[in-house]
Amino acid sequence: MKTILAFGDSNTWGLIPGSRPPARFSWEVRWTGNLQLRAKETRLIEEGLCGRTTVFEDALRPGRRGLDTLPVILQSQSPLDGVILMLGTNDCKTIYGASEYTIGKGIELCLDEIVKYISPSRILLVSPLYLGEEVWRPEKDPEFNSRSVEVSRGLREVYRNIASRRGIHFLAASDYATASHIDEEHLDETGHAALADAIYRKLLEMDLFV
Repeated sequence: MKTILAFGDSNTWGLIPGSRPPARFSWEVRWTGNLQLRAKETRLIEEGLCGRTTVFEDALRPGRRGLDTLPVILQSQSPLDGVILMLGTNDCKTIYGASEYTIGKGIELCLDEIVKYISPSRILLVSPLYLGEEVWRPEKDPEFNSRSVEVSRGLREVYRNIASRRGIHFLAASDYATASHIDEEHLDETGHAALADAIYRKLLEMDLFV
């Protein structure tokens, strides 16, 4: 039995676009559950949290700094055969003022923790969805602004370069899925299915999915 950890934010948790308070898609709809349904001898561990960042502290929602919780989760879930890391959307929020390159530095610190437990060849780094052009509107998510949209679009190449340099696998979620028109931030059911298909093929390529 192979065990893979999926560490991410609300798009790993499965937040239903536009839901207030946040509601969650059912297990089989979420991309992680979709993958698990195809597995014969692979166990997917879901570790998604709404608002999770790479290294930034959310003053209003404690426990969102991924770098703080990741080492504990890696220890508690060891041994692992693979890790899927998909973070960066929340790092684009206006309050952090981070560029795509700064966010890349944060993702590298997370990778530094992961490689203490598994080899780089068994890590899949996923760059997140592009934020929609009007995600910042009051009825959507005013924690973002127009600059956030630009930064989200820059993460794809920054992450790709990091993966290439570090010898890890890479997949761009934005190549396969788009954010729902409802909130321009989260996957809808179609997006979850499309991302699951893409990650499934990648895990097969990595010999991590049975």
